[in-house]
Parts: sequence; structure tokens; C-alpha cells
Amino acid sequence: MNVIPLTPTDLGLAASLLVALALLSIRMHLNLAKQIMVAGLRTTVQLLLIGLILTSLFKHVHLGWLTAIAMVMFLVAGHEVMGRQKRRFVGLWGFSVGASSMFISSFSITIFALNVTIGIKPWYEPQYAIPLLGMLLGNTMTGIAIALDRLTQTSWQQRTVIEARLMLGQEWKEAIGDIQRESIRSGLIPILNAMAVAGLVSLPGMMTGQILAGSPPLEAVKYQILIMFLISSGTGFGTIAAVRTGARRLFDDRQRLRLDRLKTG
Repeated sequence: MNVIPLTPTDLGLAASLLVALALLSIRMHLNLAKQIMVAGLRTTVQLLLIGLILTSLFKHVHLGWLTAIAMVMFLVAGHEVMGRQKRRFVGLWGFSVGASSMFISSFSITIFALNVTIGIKPWYEPQYAIPLLGMLLGNTMTGIAIALDRLTQTSWQQRTVIEARLMLGQEWKEAIGDIQRESIRSGLIPILNAMAVAGLVSLPGMMTGQILAGSPPLEAVKYQILIMFLISSGTGFGTIAAVRTGARRLFDDRQRLRLDRLKTG
């Protein structure tokens, strides 16, 4: 494959566009200049580090190192899910509700894809395992964060409605059922929108990267279809599990609404 290498100058020219955006945000009093520059710096440092790590890992394939990297990715994703919620659960639940759902869905679907769909030997080949897990975690994280934020925010805003339903004899599942459904829909909207416009409005990242690296377009398309299906199912299963677990946590054993289990993030 004929890959055109990028020099530091090339990356610097691209970074200048980000600097221009930060300067424009200052002129428009958006208070985003610091966030833009910090995000750009974090992106550069984090991607360079993972590039060095993956280069070494590709040369020395070992399940232990792969597991360590996967756990770091998982813990960071779990922290981000918690941090993106305006109201989140108090204590360990603030981390575990989203993280556990993300772990079950993302890791299980990644292992399924590596062993059954792709059939790579060994199944923990880093060239396939790390990118697949990263894409699944990233998208599942977004869906779960949106869904949990919608669940907790709406439950707080409609607490009197929920309590009135409980007083009328409804069980907790019925009292919060419509909020659960709307929260799950909210979490699935980003990936469903991405699937709806793939190939017509946007060319997804993995497909674009493979084409730029010299892969045949049809082969890149097939991999992208696979990835989109995996991401959508992982996001769906993870979001449903997180919302159902979170909704149950909002009620105690006597089916009383317990909003004291939430705190402002």
C-alpha cells in the first residue's frame, strides 16, 4: 500500500487551523479558547502515546499487555460517562452504572467479532482488538452518557409526576417507564443518525482511514459496515442496560423515589 507520510510541518499546518478557531472564539467572547487548545494538546499527546504503545505491542503480541491497555481504556471511558452527567448517582454507583453496562456490551461484542465474525488467530491480535474495542467503547460511552443524563435530569424535573403515579398504585417500572424509553431513544439517536447518513452525507472514519492507507474501497466499505453494526448493537445493549439499572437505583425496596441518591456534577 502506498501511504503518504506526514511530517511535523504537515501536522503543524493543521494545528494552525485549531489556533485560528481559538482566536476567533476569543473575539466572539465564547469562553472556549482554553478548552479548544487543551483539547488539541490532549489529542496530540494521547494519540502519540498510544501510537508508541501500539507500535511496541504489535511487535510483541501478549494477552497480558492487551488486557492492561483495554482496562485503562475502560476506566477512562467509565470516568468520562460519569463526568458528562449534570446529575449523577452518589458514590460508587456514579461510576458503576455506566461502566458496568459499557464493560458487558463493548467487551462481549468485541470478543464476538474477533472470534466469530473476523476469525483472527490469535483472537487478541492487537491490530484488530484495540481499534475494535476503542471504537465500541467510544460510541457506547457517548450513548450511555446521553441516556443516563436524560434519565436523571428528567426524573428530577418530573419528580412530582413520578411520586403521584406511585401514590396512585403504580409500580416503579410503570411510574418511570416513559422516562426510561425516552432516555434510551436519546442514547441511540447519535449512532442511528450516523448509520442513516453513512455513505451519503459522511464517509465514516475507519473507511476513510483504510482508503487513505491504500485499501481497496469495497474492502474498506465491508469493514465499515461490520463496524457500524457492531457499534450500533453495542451502544443499544449498553444503553438499555445502563438506563434500566439506573432507573432501578432511583427507587428503594419500598418503591419510593430516592432522588437523594443523585448529586449535581
